[in-house]
Amino acid sequence: MSDPLRKIPSVDALLRSDAGKLAAREFGRSLLKASVREVLAQVRSSAASGAPRLTDHEILGRAAALASRVTRGPTPVINATGVVLHTGLGRAPLSEEAASAAARAATGYSDLEVDRETGTRSGRTARAEAALTALTSAEAALVVNNNAAALLLALAALARRKEVLVSRGELIEIGGEFRLPDIMAASTAKLVEVGTTNRTRLSDYRSALSAKTALVMKVHPSNFRVVGFYQAPSTRELAGLAREAGVPLLYDLGSGLVDRYPGVPDDEPAATEALAQGADLACFSGDKLLGGPQAGIVVGRADLVERLRRHPIARAVRVDKMQIAALGSVLAEYSKGEQSELPSWQMLRESSAEVGKRAEALARTIRDSSAGVRVVECESAAGGGSLPGFTLPSFAVRLETADPGKLAARLRTGDPPVFCRTDDGAVLLDMRTVPPEEVETLARAVSGAVGDGRR
Repeated sequence: MSDPLRKIPSVDALLRSDAGKLAAREFGRSLLKASVREVLAQVRSSAASGAPRLTDHEILGRAAALASRVTRGPTPVINATGVVLHTGLGRAPLSEEAASAAARAATGYSDLEVDRETGTRSGRTARAEAALTALTSAEAALVVNNNAAALLLALAALARRKEVLVSRGELIEIGGEFRLPDIMAASTAKLVEVGTTNRTRLSDYRSALSAKTALVMKVHPSNFRVVGFYQAPSTRELAGLAREAGVPLLYDLGSGLVDRYPGVPDDEPAATEALAQGADLACFSGDKLLGGPQAGIVVGRADLVERLRRHPIARAVRVDKMQIAALGSVLAEYSKGEQSELPSWQMLRESSAEVGKRAEALARTIRDSSAGVRVVECESAAGGGSLPGFTLPSFAVRLETADPGKLAARLRTGDPPVFCRTDDGAVLLDMRTVPPEEVETLARAVSGAVGDGRR
C-alpha cells in the first residue's frame, strides 16, 4: 500500500508553480509560505486519518485565503445578533464623526503632543482628560489603552507588594478567561478576600484592615448578577471606612456609564455617582456604554491620578493617536449633551416598534427567496460586560431551516458576513443591531446564503 503522505507536495514545489508565483506577488512570498505550511500541516493530519487528498490548486487556494485574512485586516460585518456591544464584533461602533477624527489623525501629522502656543511638548491625552474632568467633576483624569490596563496601573502604582481588600463576590472573570486575581498578581499587589460570595458586610472589610492595607477596592460585577440572599456595603459606606483607615477607595466600574441617563437600570453605577459617593478613584472602559474606542479611563483625586501618570507602566499602556482622536470626538458629544446620537446609544434606546418596522421590511424582501420567514418578538442585550440581566424588547426575522447551524455558517462566511442567532430549528436575525442603511444589504446576503443551501 502506498503512503498517502508521499503524494503531498512540498512547500517549495507549490511556491514554484505558476499559481504559487501569482499568489506570492499578491500576498508576499513570506506570508504565502507560512500559510502554505499551515495548510499542508492540516492536509497531512487529514491524510493520516484517511481523508481524500486535496489537489495542489485546492491547497494553494486555502493558503491564499489564509493570507488574505491577514492582509485585509478585520472585515466589516452585519451584526444581526441583537447584542449591541458585541465583544467579538468590536463592541461599540464609532460614530461617523469619531471615525473621521481617527482617520484624520492617522493620515497626517497632528499636534498630538505639542502645545502650539508655546511650541513645547504637551500630554497626548490632555484634551480628552480635560473633557472627562468636566463631565464627571473629578479632580483629574487619565486615559490608557483599556480598563484592564487602568486597573493594573492603579494597583501597581498604589499597592505594590501591599494588601488590597476585595469582596469574594466581586472577584470577577472578564472575557478571555482574564481574572481579577490574575491582574492583582501581575501588579504585585496582594489580594485579601473579604466576606463571602453572596454576602459581604462592612465589618468584614474592617476586620481585614491592617498596617499592610494599601487600597480598598470595589468591583462592579458588570457581566453577571447575584440575586436573592445578597448583601454588600454601599460605596458611601466603603468610602467612609477607607477614610478612617487612611487608604484610597478604588472603584472598578467596568462598563463605562459616565452619568445617569434615561433607560439605564438604577443598579448600573455611573462614574459621577461613584465619585460623589466618596470613591477616590474610578476606572471604566471607553468602548462599552461610553460608546467610544477601546480605552481605559481613570477619574478621581488629582494626587492619586498623578501617581498613576508617573508610574513606568503608564507609558507601556498609553493610547495611540487614533484612539485619542476618536475618544475626543465622542467626549465632545457628551459635552454638548448629544450622547444619545452615538450609534450604541441609538440602538440601546430605540423603541421596539421602530425595530419591528425594519424586521417587517426585511421579511417582505426575503420571503420570495426563503420559505418559513416570519417576524417574531425577541429580546436584545447590551453585551460587552454591560447591563447584565438587562434585556431590550426587540423583533427578529425568523428563518425556518432544517439545519440552522449550516445556514448561520453560510451567513458568516458570505459577502458581507452576517452574524445571527440560532434557535430551535431556525435562524434569528435580530434587527435592533441592524441600522436602516444595512437592511437591503442584509436581504441580499440572506437570499444568497439560502440559495447556496439549495444548490
